[in-house]
Amino acid sequence: MFNNNKYPKTLLLSAAIGAVSMGLSVQASADEYSDAAKKWLDQEFKNSTLSKEEQMKELEWFIKAAEPFRGMEINVVSETIATHEYESKVLAEAFSEITGIELTHTLIQEGDVIEKLQTQMQSGRNIYDGWVNDSDLIGTHFRYGKVMPVEDIMNGEGKDLTLPTLDLDDFIGLDFTTAPDGKLYQLPDQQFANLYWFRADWFEREDLKKQFMDIYGYELGVPVNWSAYEDIAEFFSVHVKEIDGERVYGHMDYGKKDPSLGWRFTDAWFSMAGAGDKGLPNGLPVDEWGIRVEECHPVGSSVSRGGATNGPAAVYATTKYVDWLEKYAPPEAQGMTFSEAGPVPAQGNVAQQIFWYTAFTASMIEDGLPVVNEDGTPKWRMAPSPRGPYWEEGMKLGYQDVGSWTFMKSTPKERRLAAWLYAQFTVSKTVSLEKTIAGLTPIRESDIESDVMTEMAPKLGGLVEFYRSPARVQWSPTGTNVPDYPKLAQLWWQYIAQAASGEATPQKALDGLAQAQDRVMERLERANVMPNCGPKLNEPRDPQYWLDQPGAPKPKLDNEKPQGKTVRYDELLKTWEEARES
Repeated sequence: MFNNNKYPKTLLLSAAIGAVSMGLSVQASADEYSDAAKKWLDQEFKNSTLSKEEQMKELEWFIKAAEPFRGMEINVVSETIATHEYESKVLAEAFSEITGIELTHTLIQEGDVIEKLQTQMQSGRNIYDGWVNDSDLIGTHFRYGKVMPVEDIMNGEGKDLTLPTLDLDDFIGLDFTTAPDGKLYQLPDQQFANLYWFRADWFEREDLKKQFMDIYGYELGVPVNWSAYEDIAEFFSVHVKEIDGERVYGHMDYGKKDPSLGWRFTDAWFSMAGAGDKGLPNGLPVDEWGIRVEECHPVGSSVSRGGATNGPAAVYATTKYVDWLEKYAPPEAQGMTFSEAGPVPAQGNVAQQIFWYTAFTASMIEDGLPVVNEDGTPKWRMAPSPRGPYWEEGMKLGYQDVGSWTFMKSTPKERRLAAWLYAQFTVSKTVSLEKTIAGLTPIRESDIESDVMTEMAPKLGGLVEFYRSPARVQWSPTGTNVPDYPKLAQLWWQYIAQAASGEATPQKALDGLAQAQDRVMERLERANVMPNCGPKLNEPRDPQYWLDQPGAPKPKLDNEKPQGKTVRYDELLKTWEEARES
């Protein structure tokens, strides 16, 4: 039994005051974070598929989960695009105020992200606590074993720190971040596709429609195949030439020798032509890079080893790239990089672009642009890219960039878990719809189907319709066949540049690329640095052996330019609607 008489009254009073003040301090601290959560809900996170009460419940979970990490300084990194700018400027600050974890979200160029990631993988020195890293590296991460799979975090060290309402089933890109072992390695943070872009207002002009019909014998519309795309490119560049007194072009691209020239091709140019095999999200056994795998082991990219990087379909695709750039694009396009070419269609003198990233949507709908009407609706539309003559039903048709949260085993556990909390915050339903509005790179089905996106759709040129359509599954990132993305990706721009500049024929340039890829994979095989599914190259043999087999590599077609085929844009949308309803 406690005896008051043993202690002076002043000491008891002091102890009581101390206990009360400690309790008040804890309460004040809790109130501080709750007040911050309420402030952010009122001021910023107004659009959400959750009710305000459900949003507050999510944020209260973050406040509680963050207690062990409060006061820590955590650093994460991503490439610089509008979505990540929103995260860096808005979500990082909100997270810091709501949780008490000092979060710095750094933005650097994509190439620098990959370079620093490689450095951490090779040295084991922690550079960042969390990375938004393209899912293009899924094959790399799976094989090297340097990444802590998200699934292992959720089922292991982060089990009690995984948001109960994360709702993985709501994410549209999990197939892209799942490795051959069936395990989820990365958590999608943003997604955008490369689609066909065109001036819908020009395509609807009766005079141009008649002129096109007179010359080509079919209707001017959204091209279904490359033959039609080429006809339309020729039509505007050679026959129309001027609209409203301005010189116009039927095609836009870029050709400068620069790392971005590699993305132009690794981001699925060969798959659009039909060079790989059937299979979603990527062709198997031969993918869109032309790399063949057997039982998860890459066995070669040259046709002589069963690959398709230098096969007839790839040569066709590269030849068309070179021809169209030279004949139908603005003359300055040949000296442009990806970032320089991106804004050109918004200037108003380009009729169509076969390869256009939806990440540019936000910059294409600004008031006052030549491609935007006075009421804010776009004069342009986006649609599925046309497919080349080697393409078959069941193949992927284009590229989708999926920037995904990635965590390294070399990151100290506490820091990794604190970064995991931030990663979940950036994709939580409380904030994801506002982030989608800011960057237009949706990751959740619920956001895509929301009333807010329905209201925005008329001003987004087909973005919402595309992401709601069944067609979207044909767009996917680089898949798991690529064993070391950083090492192999840097080869592409160097060899493609030879074809773009006329230094080498497309065949010679691709022969060099295929052999260079095989040499890298041979070195990886000899070094035995990949514990999972490393390369085991086939011995070279007569290419004809492989061309005679079913699937990729495919033999040269007798006719690489079949009849052009187009579809009316409104009919395209109607088929999507019918597919959704069935």
